[in-house]
Amino acid sequence: MFWKRTATAAILMPVIVALVLFAPLWLLSGVAGVVLLLALWEFFRLGEIAGYSGFVQWTTLCSLLIVYVQWANASAPNASRRPATRLLPFHPASVPSGLEAVLFLFLLGLAISVSFTKLELSRRLSALIMSVGGLLLVALPLSYLIRIAGLPSGRRFLLLVLALIWAGDICAYLVGKSVGRIPMAPILSPKKTWEGAAANLLGSLVVGYIAARWLPLPAMTVLGLVLMANLAGQAGDLLESAYKRSASVKDSGQLLPGHGGMLDRIDSLTLAAPMAWWYLWWLLGTGRLR
Repeated sequence: MFWKRTATAAILMPVIVALVLFAPLWLLSGVAGVVLLLALWEFFRLGEIAGYSGFVQWTTLCSLLIVYVQWANASAPNASRRPATRLLPFHPASVPSGLEAVLFLFLLGLAISVSFTKLELSRRLSALIMSVGGLLLVALPLSYLIRIAGLPSGRRFLLLVLALIWAGDICAYLVGKSVGRIPMAPILSPKKTWEGAAANLLGSLVVGYIAARWLPLPAMTVLGLVLMANLAGQAGDLLESAYKRSASVKDSGQLLPGHGGMLDRIDSLTLAAPMAWWYLWWLLGTGRLR
């Protein structure tokens, strides 16, 4: 298993780094959209195994619209400019209206789907919940990878987010397997330990400290970003474990040898990506990121 994980990572990591640093934004957004859809479909598959259906086609369509809106916002000429505020991590006037429109359209479509679906009445509520969960817990948060790329020095920050997740996962795996003793969440993930979680955080902080010299922010500010993104990422990992345990499966799929499915591979990013984006967006508003 370890060698399969290593071989898969050795093949994929250089490709991902090249895409992040050199691919045009439309191509990077397209690849992110494919990854997002694969993870979303695995999410629905887990629901089906657990006995819950969802409005897959409608959620998929709205997820693609979110990818488009995020790409449009990231590629706009004024994408990196916003009203400054020192009190909040966002300004009401800066919320992209296109994203709001997609979310409203999604809710409107769900209302119609629930009203006219051929599903039994007892299954309509679960279909509604699965669809909302797929969009809000998988598609929307992963789309913020695109928004990060549109910020000043965004490609470097995007690579940092990916690298801190990779480093954290590797450290957690090695330390947890060798010296891990104290279970972290035995019901959700029996193999996760507090020692592994601490190694996860430490590994990410080391990556952040090394990367700070190539980023337009002080080292302590970068470490703040890494700290918040890592903790959010570990929470996202546990959240995906909850999906899998509900479906009584070990992996969300078999797409990536040694890693399981796409959702297994990007679970940490579902919370780390939006956390990193809001942190950077706040720094942009306060003038500390230019």
